[in-house]
Amino acid sequence: MEKKEQAVAAPMKACPTKACPMEIERKFIPKQLPDGLEQYACRSIEQGYLCTNPTIRIRKMDDTYFLTYKSSGLLAHQEYEMPLTKEAYLHLRKKADGILITKSRYLIPLDSGHTAELDIFHGSLEGTTLAEVEFASVEEAQAFVPPDWFGKDVTYDSRYHNSEMSKGALSNENG
Repeated sequence: MEKKEQAVAAPMKACPTKACPMEIERKFIPKQLPDGLEQYACRSIEQGYLCTNPTIRIRKMDDTYFLTYKSSGLLAHQEYEMPLTKEAYLHLRKKADGILITKSRYLIPLDSGHTAELDIFHGSLEGTTLAEVEFASVEEAQAFVPPDWFGKDVTYDSRYHNSEMSKGALSNENG
């Protein structure tokens, strides 16, 4: 019973532009995977998109379910997340456009004090990997010096946003 109570979503509050939580992140195509990947925490993720403009995403992360709204923006955008029940997730999953994205997410501490979220994609995106790092400010994101294994910065390439990937943006190439 306790688990079900935690999964019930609170009503979504209207948030004025300046009050909405911001997600500020940079994305990279790793040129190699870090050694000892199995030592890091790993989450299993499945997600689908009900809309891509604005982005409305459903996500299952391990045994937790979310509905997320994201405004437009490549480096920084507003993000509002609320919990879903498993039943609501499964109902909405049937309505998702494009492909369902499945991936393993490794949480890797960096020397800078940040955490890299290394996504290794499965299914139709098999062979694609992305590393993301979230920041408290745009200035912090711009000042970030990535570790060498991160490779190419694709923050401003919309093809590497999961919402675009769900529509086949990388169908003819691997990340």
